[in-house]
Amino acid sequence: MAFHTPHEVFAPYDPAYDPLVSEGPGRNRDYAPTWWAASAGTPPDDDGPITQDTDADVVIIGSGFTGLATALFLAREHGIKATVLEANRVAWGCTSRNGGQGQNASGRLYRSQWIARWGLDVAKKLDAEIRWGFETFSDLVKQVDCDAAPGGHLFVAHREKKMAFLRAETEVMRKHFGYDARMLSREEVLNDWCGDQDAKGAQYESEGISVHPLKLAHGYLKMARELGVKVHPASPVTAWVTKNGVHHLRTPGGEVRARAVGIATGAYTAPGLHGSLKNRYFPVLSNCMVTRPLTDAELAATNFKTKIAITDTRTLRFYYRLLAGNRLQIGSRSSITGADAHRDSHYELLTKGIARKFPALAGIQIDHSWWGWVDVSHDMMPRVWQPDAKQQVFYALGYGGNGVSFSAHAGRRMAQRIAGQPDPLFGQLPIYRDALPFPAQGEWAAPFRRLGQSALYKWYWLRDEVL
Repeated sequence: MAFHTPHEVFAPYDPAYDPLVSEGPGRNRDYAPTWWAASAGTPPDDDGPITQDTDADVVIIGSGFTGLATALFLAREHGIKATVLEANRVAWGCTSRNGGQGQNASGRLYRSQWIARWGLDVAKKLDAEIRWGFETFSDLVKQVDCDAAPGGHLFVAHREKKMAFLRAETEVMRKHFGYDARMLSREEVLNDWCGDQDAKGAQYESEGISVHPLKLAHGYLKMARELGVKVHPASPVTAWVTKNGVHHLRTPGGEVRARAVGIATGAYTAPGLHGSLKNRYFPVLSNCMVTRPLTDAELAATNFKTKIAITDTRTLRFYYRLLAGNRLQIGSRSSITGADAHRDSHYELLTKGIARKFPALAGIQIDHSWWGWVDVSHDMMPRVWQPDAKQQVFYALGYGGNGVSFSAHAGRRMAQRIAGQPDPLFGQLPIYRDALPFPAQGEWAAPFRRLGQSALYKWYWLRDEVL
């Protein structure tokens, strides 16, 4: 039975939520105060919270891009009608808080780093997989009204010394992988793309589609439910016991029993949800804001001639673009902990970034400001993995901020693994052949990661802005 109450009362949004110290993501919490939540319109129907004990063939935990895509492909390609359990509102976590930049990428490593780490042969196979993943994403975007802005990605050098890095990466992309990526001068960026005063030049790649992420998630939800998928919000998994191969998932409204479980909770994974995920990834905060609509005079002053995704070459990079309706969206890394995320300094990092890049917008009204957690793996690459061959448990996470597009394909691949359909690439590609790693220093170092993160952020700033 479809379920949607337009005036349903939700638990309040918790701005201090922190996956490393909070007991869990809560139950039936409202969205963060994002532009996406404010502008997505009425959500499609879902199936309401779990209200009694029930059986399911497959359960997917998490209703973001990955969870909904997994359920969609299980139904569409394998005839399996999954049950999706969500702790709060549908797409409540990473999916409704990101910047909406869909790039031809996965994880944080560049293609030159793939070659250095795994060799050219594996790098080419990985590139082919990522390209297919971008096609998976592109095909889904075409089926959803989500303010899609195709046209590629602009990688802006924020300092002159970064131009050499971009030239080298562009050559790798052209020579080894056949891309048409090309370099742009400062004048070309300012005259033909946007008036970013930080820009000393840029790399342009034609693969890239920016989206309204919550509208896209609503599209995934609608398509999945039309194929028989059940999606239950306000149904956090509070206990998990496996008996004789059957997974007993306890929720506040009842127990769900399933033969297989796919975990798609990203950086909002509850502590202790499953032992296979302990210390396997590191949650990092990203702040984001959206301005009021730009006036004609401001559009002329900033010379925005594109709505494609833009990022810069800072280690703690800024990501930004002009949205439908001519609002500017910008984001970057900032706080270390959830308790610290509200500080004005993190807000000012972005407003000062706007003023530096687009002086005509200094002091512009900010209509929406929020932050969200990013699931970063310790080797900067995601995984789609079955931790124990004897148990039907799977996970897909660790995108490191590049999950908008690749999450669709990760869901497709996790669905394939859940359905028991093997593929030779599962043993050949690093994102499919082993688990998310522990910290480089070993599992014992996990509790001290934030001390190191704080020191690294200071070093990154010094290297990006001064040295």
